[in-house]
Amino acid sequence: MPAVASQTAEDALVEAAGAFYADPLGFTLYSYPWGEPGPLKDHPGPDDWQREFLTDLGNEVKVHVGKKAPFMPIRRAIASGHGIGKSTLVAWLVDWLMVTRPETHGTVTANTFDQLETKTWASIQKWTKLCIFSHWFECNTGKLYAKGRKEDWFCHPASSKEENSEAFAGQHSEQGSSVYFFDEDSAIPDKIHEVAEGGLTDGEPMIFLFGNPTRNSGHFHQACFGSGRDLWHPRSIDSRSSRFTNKALIQEWIDTYGEDSDFVRVRVRGLPPRASELQFIDQERVWQAQKRALPTVFGDESLIAGVDVSDGGSAWNVVRFRRGADARSISPIRVPGEKVRGDRGPFLGKLVEVLNEDHDGHKVAVMFIDSAFGAPYVERLHVMGYKNVQEVRFGSESLDVHQANLRAYMWAKMKEWLSHGAIDPKDQKLETDLTAPGYHINKQDKLVIESKEDMLKRGAASPDDGDALALTFAAPVGPSVVKKQSVPMPAEWQWS
Repeated sequence: MPAVASQTAEDALVEAAGAFYADPLGFTLYSYPWGEPGPLKDHPGPDDWQREFLTDLGNEVKVHVGKKAPFMPIRRAIASGHGIGKSTLVAWLVDWLMVTRPETHGTVTANTFDQLETKTWASIQKWTKLCIFSHWFECNTGKLYAKGRKEDWFCHPASSKEENSEAFAGQHSEQGSSVYFFDEDSAIPDKIHEVAEGGLTDGEPMIFLFGNPTRNSGHFHQACFGSGRDLWHPRSIDSRSSRFTNKALIQEWIDTYGEDSDFVRVRVRGLPPRASELQFIDQERVWQAQKRALPTVFGDESLIAGVDVSDGGSAWNVVRFRRGADARSISPIRVPGEKVRGDRGPFLGKLVEVLNEDHDGHKVAVMFIDSAFGAPYVERLHVMGYKNVQEVRFGSESLDVHQANLRAYMWAKMKEWLSHGAIDPKDQKLETDLTAPGYHINKQDKLVIESKEDMLKRGAASPDDGDALALTFAAPVGPSVVKKQSVPMPAEWQWS
């Protein structure tokens, strides 16, 4: 009897999968344990905007029922404020397509590797595990696939870097669906979209674009607000209309920046900025600095170190190096915040090592340390005789009248430098950090870079690596040939 009951339950699942072919909302309500003990205990189902999206999509799919493929691609674009549940919707759509369409071939991408790995794909893994059909599939960090059908029934994550465009080519599924998902699409290169179009020629193809509209140019902007609107059926979702968002934080943003500021337009209202972009440093500038051949650096160019110090929590202690246009050749030092909690000795010892060491034939000429949590290190290093260590207060006066404070000055200098400088193409943490902060122009017409605190409030990671590199621009540093005297390091400061 148990075997029969199990078989009957499995038959019911197979029947349900067929019934939900044109009903993504019904699939979502059926497939996850809404209201049951566990992570969905307090959730009755999708948010209102998600229900409307799934209903509209289902109505378009119904046109295909009973007809023979191939069909015209289904295209959908969502521009929204922050925190409305876009990655969650992507996960539901992936599960719906994988369950209801054998031989689905899917590709998921996002603006950065960090976003793709820790948010978009992580959401897919989470929701697939909750799905009632989960035992039909295997889902790991590199692929979601039907058991026994890994090569012809799958969805996988792929980097959106332009040089990876071939990963988006040749995706066809005559008997199923070829599907693309673009998360935080505003910063994804147009070239990736162009290549993906080639995978929409047969079967039942679909392509979905989601993101904060941080730019008023590019493919995502055209799809949501430009000449592509009729093709993409776009919607703008205001964060205030979602039940998932932090309404008190949103009101704080509105009070701080103003209802019609670019910050609120993009992060809350889902509208494009009036300026060219909300990100202070654009993705393309960073990618070019990663791809650029290592520039010529004069022999007397000073080696500068920037040190961003953690408070001992989740942020990192980061040391980054730059000689002229070269911030690639010397690897950064990254120490978790918890390793310095209650004991500054080991990290102080690491800074002594940095100052004493020969780095590719050069000693550190100047080390700039953020004073917020780094002041004790500066004081101690001065006592030890290191006069080439300087404390930097991010909130102090800018060296240029066009920036509101020294942090804005350093980031502005770094942005300018990225147009000819070189960074490590494999350093995904730095890539993410450089493009993370927003900006605004204050009432005195001065540049203000979004603070770490404000970034954390909207769910963005602390840009520790970005600030560390920015610190190398704290002040002009001329050629230096002075050798620094080595100071012995106490044994207790050695890393265990």
